[in-house]
Amino acid sequence: MRPTGSTLARVLAAVAFAGAAACGGTTTGDDGVGDGDGVGDGDGTTPTDEWDQKLGEREYDYNAALRIAALRLTGQLPTLAEIKAVADAGDVAAQKVVYESFVRAYLDSPAFAGQAIRFWRDQFKMGGAAALESAPVFAAQLTVENRGYTELFTATTGTCPTFANGTFTAADCTNGVTTHAGLLSHPGVQAHFFSNMAFRRVRWVQETFACTAFPAEQAEIPQELGSAQPYISPWPFTSIAGSQNGGSVDFHDTSAVVCANCHSTMNHLAPLFANFDEQGRLQADIQVLTPNDGTPKAKLTDWLPAGESPAWRFGVPVTDLPGLGAAMAADPKVAECAVARLWNWAMGKGDIVDTLATVPSEVIAAQTTAFQASGGKLKDAIFAVYTADDFVKF
Repeated sequence: MRPTGSTLARVLAAVAFAGAAACGGTTTGDDGVGDGDGVGDGDGTTPTDEWDQKLGEREYDYNAALRIAALRLTGQLPTLAEIKAVADAGDVAAQKVVYESFVRAYLDSPAFAGQAIRFWRDQFKMGGAAALESAPVFAAQLTVENRGYTELFTATTGTCPTFANGTFTAADCTNGVTTHAGLLSHPGVQAHFFSNMAFRRVRWVQETFACTAFPAEQAEIPQELGSAQPYISPWPFTSIAGSQNGGSVDFHDTSAVVCANCHSTMNHLAPLFANFDEQGRLQADIQVLTPNDGTPKAKLTDWLPAGESPAWRFGVPVTDLPGLGAAMAADPKVAECAVARLWNWAMGKGDIVDTLATVPSEVIAAQTTAFQASGGKLKDAIFAVYTADDFVKF
């Protein structure tokens, strides 16, 4: 795993600051005097950050990058001929051209399809069994065919494909859904993440496509409730069910934590997934249970009080899963999450949520902008990541 760009700078700067504070040290102005302000003292020079300087000392190493790219994208080391082609290309500019041609070749190779399936299995936390495999296979098909990322939650057909002998075979999901919404209505996803009140399904959508755990939203000004913690959500506190408006589960509880900080968003999403049964088939009525005595089936009023409607985020109401998919497709945070997951794959980092391997927005700003401009083309985004300076500099 390699720290990259401003991520490394932040880590090193934090270590340096902690060390200086512990030892009573000070920063030094540009005249070499320890005055503690870290700015110039009038001799006309500009102070430099030593960690930015260290980042600037990295050098292009296209053969080192080639080894990593080949392993990630094909599962094999580069051939001797490929290594020699980069080494013998000449100057750095010529090596860049040869290196990028090989990355394109890896992305177009038959081996890449298998690597893409493995990548999406890891991201989705599902695969293997036939019922669970078509979700990562669908994502891999979009990747290999350089299609738009947003099809993962907007596609109406072909969302249950198979893969065999190097070939993707399109197939529709047949789980009772009239209008599909990519993986949001996928039977394997719904079955795999079945739980009380559909909260595992909601968590999967949030963490996979928004790259953060709950709470997902935060108000500019927290609201004090007389509890140990403030209420931080932008939603009105009573916009979800609880003791104050007749809910069977008290999402208004503040005795230990403020439950509504997370559930203000979760409860507006969960009803959209509530009618899928344990096999992932859509039914006419709610199928998920409550954690109450006897585990009865949930009712809409267990999540939301009368008059309240589902939503992706505060101010972004939706009425069904296709509407949810459209709202997610329009959310820039979802696009950034997609690029961040590709970035962590390339850099050998862990899951962005499980291991807190977050990627600062400024580190991937160029790749995210290009990704959005292309309509979310996945193969192009992978090429942009594997040819970024942070990937090819050591």
